[in-house]
Amino acid sequence: MTGLKINLAPEWAPHAALWAGWPRLADEWGGDLAPARADIAAFIHAASAHVPVRVAIGSDEAMASALAAVGGAAELVRLPTGDIWLRDTGPIVTGQGATRQAQVFRFNGWGGKYLMDGDTETAAAVAAHEGLPPRLHDLVLEGGGIDVDGEGRLLTTRQCLLNANRNPQFSQDQIEGHLRAALGVEDILWLGDGLANDHTDGHVDNIARFIAPGHVLCQHPANPDDPNTDVLGEIERSLVAAGLMVSTIPSPGFVHFGDGVPVPASHMNFTITNGAVLVPVYEERYSAVALAELKALFPGRQVIGLPARGILAGGGSFHCMTREIPA
Repeated sequence: MTGLKINLAPEWAPHAALWAGWPRLADEWGGDLAPARADIAAFIHAASAHVPVRVAIGSDEAMASALAAVGGAAELVRLPTGDIWLRDTGPIVTGQGATRQAQVFRFNGWGGKYLMDGDTETAAAVAAHEGLPPRLHDLVLEGGGIDVDGEGRLLTTRQCLLNANRNPQFSQDQIEGHLRAALGVEDILWLGDGLANDHTDGHVDNIARFIAPGHVLCQHPANPDDPNTDVLGEIERSLVAAGLMVSTIPSPGFVHFGDGVPVPASHMNFTITNGAVLVPVYEERYSAVALAELKALFPGRQVIGLPARGILAGGGSFHCMTREIPA
C-alpha cells in the first residue's frame, strides 16, 4: 500500500471537534428520554475535557433540556436531526486541514426500518456548520457500517452493506468501487453477520474496530451463555484469516431489559478522540476486564468507562451517536 493517498483518516487521528446527538423523540425511547439523556450528558462532560464537543439539537424542547444538562460543556447547534445517531446520519469527513470535504451519502433509515424527519438533512447541515464543502453520493451508507485503519484498509459486513434493503442496484464490486473512490481506501475486508437483534443489520462498529494500522480489535464471548458466541468466534476467525493482527476483549455477555431478549450491547462501540477512549459499560465484571485490557491497547490515552444502558434502549451506544471532525 506504499504511496496510496489516504483520504479518510482513522479515528485515532487528531480531531477538531466531536459531534454528539441529543434525544428528542420520546417514542423512540419507550416514552422516557431521561435515562438516555443522563448517559449522554455524562459522555459529553467526559469528552469535553479532551475535544470541543458540538451537540446536534433537533427541537426547542431538546435545546432547553440540553442547555440545562450540558450547556456549559458543549456548543449546542440547532439543526435538522431525527434522533441521536450521527455516526450514520452525519457526514463522513475526508482529508485533513484545508483538504477536508464532507462525504454525504444517501441515508434510508437503516434499510427503511426507522424513518425519522430530519435524518436525511443532518449530514449536509453538519457540513454547513463546519464550513466543509459537501460531496453527494448515490450509495446508501451509514458511518457505523465501516471502519478504516488509515493505511488503505476498510472493514465492513455483508449483512449490512450487501443487504437488499440498502443498495439492491449495485453489485459487491460496484459497492467496493464507490468506497474506494469516495474514501480513498484500497482493501475492502468483509465480515459476515453482526450481533443478534442489531437494528442496523450488523454494523461493524459493534463487532470489530481498527485500533492501529493492520491491528483490529474484536470480542470473545464473556461466558457460555453469551447470545453471540458463534458470531463472535466467526468474526475472530475471519479477521485472522484476512492477515490482520487481532486482539480480543470480553463481550458484555447476555444483556437484556428484563424480558430475556438479548440486546446488542457491545464494548466495541467506544468513541476514540483526542487523548481518550470513551467506552460503554454494562455488566460490572466483564466491563471491568474489558476496560483493563483496553488501557493496555491504548497507551497514551485515557480509557474512560461510562454507563450506557440508557442509550442502548434506543439500539446503540457512544460510537453510534458521535461523529468526529478531523483536524
